[in-house]
Amino acid sequence: MALAENERLDLAAELIASVDGPPDSDWDETWQAELERREQAAAARSESAPEWSLVRARILAKLAVG
Repeated sequence: MALAENERLDLAAELIASVDGPPDSDWDETWQAELERREQAAAARSESAPEWSLVRARILAKLAVG
């Protein structure tokens, strides 16, 4: 707990990665393709991206309920 928050987050990520097994070899390509698919789907519906502050507030509200 003596570490700064960002240092604790880095440590937690490293700990999780150490027990999560080897990364998928095609993870980057698969995730990029999914992001592009979602972007194209939103563009086809003429949707604009919501403001980050609204998205963040919605996420935090859901986390508070759970």
